[in-house]
Amino acid sequence: MNIKVVGIDLAKHYFQVCVLTDENKIHSNKKVTRARLLDVVRQFPEGTLIAMEACGSSNYWARTFAKMGFEIKLIPPQHVKPFVGHQKNDANDARAICESAFRPGVHGVPTKTIELQDIKSIRCIRQRRVEQRLAAANQLKGLASEYGVIFQKLTLLPMK
Repeated sequence: MNIKVVGIDLAKHYFQVCVLTDENKIHSNKKVTRARLLDVVRQFPEGTLIAMEACGSSNYWARTFAKMGFEIKLIPPQHVKPFVGHQKNDANDARAICESAFRPGVHGVPTKTIELQDIKSIRCIRQRRVEQRLAAANQLKGLASEYGVIFQKLTLLPMK
């Protein structure tokens, strides 16, 4: 049996691992715990294509599998969805990931380095803080207006 692609549907505790052969037949499609995922993946030949949907934790797993010698393809969710079919579940998602991996026009997403993830995290946290600050200022203005205190339009200084 030659493996064409391994599709992994990532989750928090249980992962669905679908193995598609060169004959486009599903060899297996099984649920695996987080603790056993690396053991299952180690059973595949080095250089095997592992496809995953680009989502939370996909960059971590992509870097981990790449270090183990596997070829990685992260697929945007909008390219996987059309192949799921009528019943959405983990097994069908993993199969859809396998099917979409070789479709023409389906481009992969580059794996983020730890440094790029750090920058993205900082930007997300900063954006959340700006939104919280604005919401708190608006709430304070609204509560004060209930007591007849009206503020001039506030100009907030940028956060440093």
